[in-house]
Amino acid sequence: MEALALDVVRLHETWMETVFPRQLDPSTVLGKWKPETLPQRAAYYLWGALGAPLVALVYPFLLVGFATRFYARKFDSAVTRLGVAGVILAAALGWGALTLFTYFQLGLADVLAVGIASVVAVVAAGLAAVTSKTGGRLTSVLLAYPLAMTALFLPPVVAALVTPSLEPYVLDPSYALAVWILDTVFAVGGLNEVIRGAFDLETFGAGVGLPGIGYLLMWIGISIPIGWFLGALVALADLVRPAPE
Repeated sequence: MEALALDVVRLHETWMETVFPRQLDPSTVLGKWKPETLPQRAAYYLWGALGAPLVALVYPFLLVGFATRFYARKFDSAVTRLGVAGVILAAALGWGALTLFTYFQLGLADVLAVGIASVVAVVAAGLAAVTSKTGGRLTSVLLAYPLAMTALFLPPVVAALVTPSLEPYVLDPSYALAVWILDTVFAVGGLNEVIRGAFDLETFGAGVGLPGIGYLLMWIGISIPIGWFLGALVALADLVRPAPE
């Protein structure tokens, strides 16, 4: 409870820092800035009051940021132990084995779909490892997290494509999610009807005869904004509760 209270205070101070100086990390010499004149005090307390409900709204997401940061550091330590080449080799071996299994068990079109997913997943895992070790926080948010989400989301979708018993647990919810996205996010200006007429989740389009490729592309597209969102939450977690080096 003490840690939660400290988080809330620092999150509110982060809000105050956007307008007033020396709120989140006071100067060792000057201390925390405090209003002196009546207009300053009015603006200061009004801004603080406006931030209180926002802190209550954002704090649950901050907890998600803490959890994401924990697992991201696990991945980072694994990359440190294996090296980027080791991560790529491990991903290539796993996806290569799945592609080989598909080759012996299913048709050529299924092999092509799994092969495409394998290439995307291996490249995504490798680039996520590279971008997590190089660059700064912005690089991690823009590149490392979306790539990591892509490598994470593809395996269950591919498993459902090659294992019919998994379809009700992966593909059916994916279809329901696609319907919801089209009816809400892309409903503006009739864009959803254009997408429905041009693409199909089973084969992606009339000219592309790869079973399930639409599901793969859908989840690749979803992984990018989710990666940005989680990366932003981790950046906020680092700001509110800096992790020890």
